[in-house]
Amino acid sequence: MITKLHPTFELLNSSTVVAISGSFRLHIAFLLAGIAANIPEYCAFALIVYATYTLDRSLDCNEDAINRKELCGADKRYGLIACISAFFIGTAVCFYEGIYFAPFFPFIVGYFYSHGIRIGSFRLKLKNGTGIKNLVTGLTWGGTIALIVSRWCGPLMTVYIIFLFFGLKTFVTSCINDFKDVEGDTAAGIRTLPARLGESTTKKLLIGVLLGLHVVMIYSLYMDIIRDEWTVLLMGLIILVSFIMVYSPAFEKSTSLAYRKLREVAISWESLISLASRFAISLIEVGYPI
Repeated sequence: MITKLHPTFELLNSSTVVAISGSFRLHIAFLLAGIAANIPEYCAFALIVYATYTLDRSLDCNEDAINRKELCGADKRYGLIACISAFFIGTAVCFYEGIYFAPFFPFIVGYFYSHGIRIGSFRLKLKNGTGIKNLVTGLTWGGTIALIVSRWCGPLMTVYIIFLFFGLKTFVTSCINDFKDVEGDTAAGIRTLPARLGESTTKKLLIGVLLGLHVVMIYSLYMDIIRDEWTVLLMGLIILVSFIMVYSPAFEKSTSLAYRKLREVAISWESLISLASRFAISLIEVGYPI
């Protein structure tokens, strides 16, 4: 029992940061849509994100034996209990707010991703396709955020732009995470973009996606499809592009804590940094010294 305590704690805590980050992303979506802040809904979304990722890490995956060695020996039963508890609490809050489909969307997409699509004798397994893992991740969280936003946002074009924004940003960040997992993904037969295209080409592709996406966001802002949140958009772009340009998988094994945490800061805390910058600029605009 003692030998399993630490890995089990790692399992339970492994999705905490990404769940908190999800709540900040939903807040940004509300800002872009011009919706009033909704703290209970942010907490519910964080719980659903936590449940989804904890479920994935509580199931036996070939790639995790290499990519997440710190979870080896964890008691997966506790992970499943935490997953179920978080999901039911998050879903209950969503139901109270009148949101019924969004909590189940990540699990529905995840099922088709893991088990594939069967039409008669033909079976297409999405998980093994090049870049499909990243596209599904983007679809999952971009779609879930868009579904939640649609509860209060009337214009369908605004909902679509929010889906596109968070879907593509999640696609990019999931690809960044794959740089460090090339060995485990390759061994498991998952053909990620870094494994197929190489680090340099993948970086250029991701930067191109981000620049193209923000051109669309600028146009949407100009056409009043989304609210004027230029600080959040600009800071997010600067953080991710700068990080992609300097990042190397070797950072993950560096003796420097700053290098080891750089990916987590850039990906998981980018939304918080962008929101903090927005708040600071708003104080300057009203003449409040900071």
